[in-house]
Amino acid sequence: MLRYHTIPVTPFQQNCSIVWCDATMEGAVIDPGGDTTRLQEHAHAHGITLRQILVTHGHVDHCAGAATLAEALQIPIVGPHEADLYWIEALPATAARYGFPPARSFVPDRWLQDQDTVQVGQVVLQVRHCPGHTPGHVVFHAAEAQRAFVGDVLFAGSIGRTDFPGGDHDQLIDSIVQRLWPMGDDTVFIPGHGPESTFGRERRTNPYVRGT
Repeated sequence: MLRYHTIPVTPFQQNCSIVWCDATMEGAVIDPGGDTTRLQEHAHAHGITLRQILVTHGHVDHCAGAATLAEALQIPIVGPHEADLYWIEALPATAARYGFPPARSFVPDRWLQDQDTVQVGQVVLQVRHCPGHTPGHVVFHAAEAQRAFVGDVLFAGSIGRTDFPGGDHDQLIDSIVQRLWPMGDDTVFIPGHGPESTFGRERRTNPYVRGT
């Protein structure tokens, strides 16, 4: 069964999640935007062996620490979709612009496509490509656990920004309706910022997607 801890990192308080299989205690870090030493200490304290880094999209607050963590632990970086390459290449400049510690760009060991799968121990995560916030944004869905790690596609009461280069509002709404809602109303999602919610609650109450 999938387990996870969500740890806000960076000045942007981005939700970084450590996910693991409770049968094997093998885990992954989803969106290490920074504070990588704290992430390693947290995993060690809970007996989790980190095997890979999963990235939902290329924005600095979600992956600025990916290269550093991958080097420290000698583990691969998986994701996002290759359409976010230009964001990843711009990480050093973006980090400087927003006052982040120096960040290194990287090339993922594996780019992800829609309907790929990623395995964490015995747990299988399904990948959905959900462009709109960025062109290469992906979401990780743990169907058995009814959890989805959605990055900046959807938030409790809001949706991802689309005013950055490559953003597209209509595409984002389509991603939410066509890719997220079929995961089920009872699915709990872990957004890139802020509290968890369920898809059903957002369909009923979120002003940006209510009734879709």
